[in-house]
Amino acid sequence: MQNSQYEQQYKKKVIDFFDSRTSYDNDYTIHRALPLLDLVQLKKGQKVLDLATGTGIIAIAVAQIIGSEGKVTGVDFSSVMLAQAQQKIEELGLQNIELIEADAEYIDFNDESFDVILCSTAIVYFKDISAALRKCYRFLKPGGTVGFSCCSEESCGAPLIIEICDKHGISLTSINEPTGTPEKCHHLLTEAGFQNIEVKTQQLGFYRNLEQAKEWNGGWFHPRENPLLELSSEQMAELKAEFRQKIEVETTEQGAWYENLTFFVSGRKV
Repeated sequence: MQNSQYEQQYKKKVIDFFDSRTSYDNDYTIHRALPLLDLVQLKKGQKVLDLATGTGIIAIAVAQIIGSEGKVTGVDFSSVMLAQAQQKIEELGLQNIELIEADAEYIDFNDESFDVILCSTAIVYFKDISAALRKCYRFLKPGGTVGFSCCSEESCGAPLIIEICDKHGISLTSINEPTGTPEKCHHLLTEAGFQNIEVKTQQLGFYRNLEQAKEWNGGWFHPRENPLLELSSEQMAELKAEFRQKIEVETTEQGAWYENLTFFVSGRKV
C-alpha cells in the first residue's frame, strides 16, 4: 500500500517521538498498560501478537503468563524502543518473544495465526483503525480475543489546544476522536465482526506542576491532517503564549490537572 506524503511525514514524526523516549518505562506507563491483560483470559501455550509493542511492557507480561510453550510476537517501528524491549527480554532470559521492526498498521500475517491480539494505547496512531481491526479479526483463530486501550476525547490536553486554535480559525481534530467514547470503541469492534465486546473505564489522570503543564512545543499528532504545519513561527508563538496563559489561569493549588480517562476494550472472534 502506497503511503501518502503526509502519512510518511506523520509516521516519521511518531517514530522520532518514541525514539526520543529513552526512559519510557515508569510506574505510570506500566500502570497504564497492564490493566488490558485483565480483559483477556491468557493461557499457557497461546500465540499472542502485540501491536506497537514499544518497550515490551505488555509483551513481557504476556510471555511470563503463557510460558515456554507459547509465543509472543511484538511489532513496532521504533528501533530505540525495540532495543529497550530486547534488553529487558535478555535480562529476564525469556525465549518466547520475537520482536519485529515494522509498521504495525501494515504488517501482514497468515489467517488464524494468533489466539490473542493486543494493542496498548497506540491504536489511535493508526491511519485506518477500522482496517486494522478487520486485519486483527482475520489474524485471530476462531474464539480468539482482541484487546486495546485508548483515551477519551477529553484526555491528554487536546481540548485546550483545540479550543485555542479554534479561536484563530484553525480547526483541529483530536487523535483520540475515533475511539473517544465507549460507544465508539464498541461500534468499531462490532463493525470489524467482533462479539462479546467489553469496555472498562479507568481514570488515570494526575496533577502536574505549572512549569510542566504550560510547556507545549506546538506539536500535534494526527494520522490524516495537521493544519498547524501551515502556520508561521509568529502564529505558532501566539498560540503557545495563549496556551501558557490559559494553563496558568486553570492551575489550582494541587497543580494543573492532566485528564487521562482510559478505555480498556476487548472483543471475541466467535
